Amino acid sequence: MLYAQTSPTEKRRAFRERLSSGELLRFPGAFNPLSARLIERKGFDGVYISGAVLSADLGLPDIGLTTLTEVAGRGEQIARMTELPTIIDADTGFGEPMNVARTIQTLENAGIAGMHIEDQINPKRCGHLDGKAVVDEQTAIKRIRAAVDARRDPNFLIMARTDIAAVDGLDAAIDRAKALVDAGADAIFPEAMRDLSEFEAMRKAISVPLLANMTEFGKSELFSSQQLADVGINIVIWPVSMLRMAMGATARALDTLNEEGHLTSKLGEMQHRADLYELIDYEGYNHFDTSIFNFEIAH
Repeated sequence: MLYAQTSPTEKRRAFRERLSSGELLRFPGAFNPLSARLIERKGFDGVYISGAVLSADLGLPDIGLTTLTEVAGRGEQIARMTELPTIIDADTGFGEPMNVARTIQTLENAGIAGMHIEDQINPKRCGHLDGKAVVDEQTAIKRIRAAVDARRDPNFLIMARTDIAAVDGLDAAIDRAKALVDAGADAIFPEAMRDLSEFEAMRKAISVPLLANMTEFGKSELFSSQQLADVGINIVIWPVSMLRMAMGATARALDTLNEEGHLTSKLGEMQHRADLYELIDYEGYNHFDTSIFNFEIAH
């Protein structure tokens, strides 16, 4: 009932323990708190909170328009609804190094297990679009150092994302990743790797955990979990997939309403009321209410 029973501190500790095992951890993207709970029920290892999804949820493009307050607030709503650890997209840290430091402590307070900061310039753009530009190495390093210095819980994961491969190639991405690890990054997110050989090259060069982004309609091939595990990837995310599925289904349902005037033909595709009530623990709330307010009026 209500929120997760596992504390943020314990979620972070358990997450770092599993991450150190070397196994591949699967983090589908949640587009709201209820979808995070469903990800947990389906047996996944964690929940990813995408900046692109948070932007889209507000009807905005993913070009750095969201604020720290908006991102942290939505992140807290999602993180508190699941026993799983959550990783959140912190874009470029929402400003200069001091802003990055504030971002870290704000996300810690929101119950997040880890985050990633990228090396794009401001305003940023989606990592799988053309025309990206990245900051110089020293600016990227300062962002990570600020994050590490601000962290209070040593198990809060600070991940560095680098987009430089799309600008200057794979060798530049490896060099940038090494510099970010030296700056204190706990993990590396090499964005827009095109094939498994690029992931393999990154794995051979980098000692910390690596994340693979399996977003549809982007630059990367859509590899299976097993293919990624075989080349040593530690975390895989599907950041926007669940939102895309939900919006696709919604569009089809609206078309059916226009064409048929009702949704009778779509009932088999809907989450049943009983399944929804079970997911939100309706019975637990009802039991709590009756145990507290179970009284008789004296006559």
